[in-house]
Amino acid sequence: MQQRHKDRSLYFKELADTSRKFYIDYVERWKPVGANTRVLEIGCGEGGNLLPFAERGCQVTGIDINERQIENASLFFGENGREGKFIASDFLMVPEPKSEEDRFDVVLIHDVIEHIEIPYKIQFVQHLKQFMRHDAIVFFAFPAWQMPYGGHQQICVHAVSKMPFIHLLPTKVYRFLLSKTGERESAISELLSIKRSRMPIERFEKLVRATEMKVVNRTLWVINPHYQRKFGLHPLREFWPFSAIVYLRNFYTTSAWFVLKK
Repeated sequence: MQQRHKDRSLYFKELADTSRKFYIDYVERWKPVGANTRVLEIGCGEGGNLLPFAERGCQVTGIDINERQIENASLFFGENGREGKFIASDFLMVPEPKSEEDRFDVVLIHDVIEHIEIPYKIQFVQHLKQFMRHDAIVFFAFPAWQMPYGGHQQICVHAVSKMPFIHLLPTKVYRFLLSKTGERESAISELLSIKRSRMPIERFEKLVRATEMKVVNRTLWVINPHYQRKFGLHPLREFWPFSAIVYLRNFYTTSAWFVLKK
């Protein structure tokens, strides 16, 4: 397990740095970001992605099922002199806004969709649409399933945390390996859930069509922009024809970015 997964304050700062350098500029290509812009993040964790939006004067709201992370979000925002509204809940249980005024201009869904089990993905997106203003955008970012660490095995505490592609093993073999290397049952359960919920690029695009959303932009990355903060690597986008090679692109896409509209 990497230090950032233990030190949540460090993780918060890393996410805020990446959001400040990359996410805001990307979002602003389609939606102005400033005073009175209403921004929602679903699966916000400690809220690091939202901090730079709050610094720009946006009204930010974060939702996460993890109560401890929501508590940290309020704490870290306070330490940075910013305000945000944070809700501890399963997003599917959050009531739909009652008016256009209560809806949002920008919705962030960063490294979340690959955690949602397949039977609930369509329900998730359909519910999400009710939180969007008529001209709102949604920014999705997720690791392609087949990329070296697309299984999130880096959360492990033993040797498997540094083993690329092991999440592509058959489920029984994968579980056996995780168990034999001493991983906690809770971590094994989470990793197997991610394996069931996996999100190749093609599956995401099928989800978009099924929910009648519109793709405004797709940007695929060989080197995820967040790796600049984590590992000191320069971000690298995929260019044609590499971004167009169906299925194979999942093996070298470390992050897929999509902007959607209703």
